[in-house]
Amino acid sequence: MSDLHYRLPHYDWLLGAAPDVDVVVLAGDLADVVNPVPVEVQTVVLTTYLERLAEHATVVVSSGNHDLDGPGAHGEQVAGWLRRVRHERVLTDGSSTDVGDLRFTVCPWWDGPSSRAEVDTQLSTAAADRPGTWVWVYHSPPAGTPLCHDGRREFPDHDLAAWIEGHRPDLVLTGHIHQAPWARGGSWRARLGPTWVFNAGKQIGPVPPHVILDTEERTAFWFGVFESETVDLH
Repeated sequence: MSDLHYRLPHYDWLLGAAPDVDVVVLAGDLADVVNPVPVEVQTVVLTTYLERLAEHATVVVSSGNHDLDGPGAHGEQVAGWLRRVRHERVLTDGSSTDVGDLRFTVCPWWDGPSSRAEVDTQLSTAAADRPGTWVWVYHSPPAGTPLCHDGRREFPDHDLAAWIEGHRPDLVLTGHIHQAPWARGGSWRARLGPTWVFNAGKQIGPVPPHVILDTEERTAFWFGVFESETVDLH
């Protein structure tokens, strides 16, 4: 899932659901810059949630635009708090780690040419000796898919689309465009060549929208609060 935007009841729900899965993926915007709670307080609370989730499952979490908290070494904005999380079962920005026969590559929200170049290098490096299934976590959905459509206009990430075309990962887990699954012309799923791309969306209700991936059965189940769908990934 993605775009929880510091909605703590959704994190509480996730703590209850985590024991039933092997890996929890959060594809950006854990925090919320317009929330009255200061970001520096949000990040302390969110770090605690990540560590508690890691007691039940491996946690894979990338940054989104709401998670940035200051300039990195290259002067461009990064989610420094997320990179400082130190738990062996929490994989964050810039990491590429194998979990069983899956490789998770966690891409940060990049803010300029230097951080974009870091993502480019990260993906090229992670492509070497890739295992049976390669999964990317990247906040913004790629151009050329309905996942970047909010019902009025598109917010395409052309760089991600080009990286997908070049590396052909198996799965890409995104977010950012909250309305995409319900908007006319939008969707929660798409394919770019052999690559499946998902955006669970953001919606009201006690249970957040989410996608459950079964990598053995090769299925994806989307829970969208008022509707749901399962697709075969073969």
